[in-house]
This record gives sequence, structure tokens and C-alpha cells, in this order.
Amino acid sequence: MSLRIPIRILVQICRFGLAALFLFTAGAKLWILKEFAGKVAELLSSAAINYERWRWPATIGVIAAEIIIAGLLIVRRTVRLGALLAALMLMGFSGFALYYVYVLHGEPLECGCFGGIIASQLGLKTALRNLLLLIPALIVFFGARSRSSPQKSTKSTKEMPA
Repeated sequence: MSLRIPIRILVQICRFGLAALFLFTAGAKLWILKEFAGKVAELLSSAAINYERWRWPATIGVIAAEIIIAGLLIVRRTVRLGALLAALMLMGFSGFALYYVYVLHGEPLECGCFGGIIASQLGLKTALRNLLLLIPALIVFFGARSRSSPQKSTKSTKEMPA
């Protein structure tokens, strides 16, 4: 039996699982929008960024990015771009979590990644969770067919008479 079908199934599970995860996290953040904006403000403040100015743009930007990434993962033509952006976002959040804890020596904060549903503090656990989520993103990126790949033609290759 060929591995092609199981791999395709795995890619689809990872693709739609990531899309569902990003939609879920965006929805959870919208559910507690003011509280999440407060957590973003705390993180911005700890990084010496003007939190009064950037709290709402950063909050809306994170939620919008999650929704856009989910949409890109759902649409067949943009799956690889969605997987790439998901991987970049997960690496960015992991990097910031590690930077916050180990460079800024920040106080333990609830990250609000999943709204108020799943409690997790910003730090090593958050970074490892996000880096673990890179696995399905990479499976989708490398397993999804690119638009430029040659596709099988169902038409006959016989030449038409002149």
C-alpha cells in the first residue's frame, strides 16, 4: 500500500486542526477582549513599549492574524502560506515568551492565549507548547501540494490531425 493516502490524510488533519485551533483561540480572545487587552498591555509594558498607545493595535493585530491564518489554512490555494504564517507566529510567540521570562525576568503572567479557558503562564511551558505546534504546521507546509507542481492530466496525449 502506498504511503500517499495516509500522508494526505495526515496533512488534512493537521491543516484543519491548526485552522480550528487558530479560530478557537481568536474566538476565546474576543470573548474576553478587555481582559486580553489588559494582558497585552502588561506584556508591552514589561518590554518597555508604550502600552497605552499599542495595547489595542497589538490586541486586534494578534486576533486578526489568527483569523487570517485560519482562513489561509482553509482555502486550498493558500494552505502553504497559511502554514508558513502559522509557523512564524508560533515561533514569534515562543521567542517572546522566552525573552519575557529569561531576558526581562518578568513576573509570571497569564498569557491569555486561549482566552480564560485554558490557563497557562507565559514562559517555558508556553514556548514548548507553541514549538510543539510547529510540527503540524511543518507537516502542512511540506505535505501540501504547491500550485506550481505538475498535475496529472486526464486528457489524451494524442495529437489532433491538422
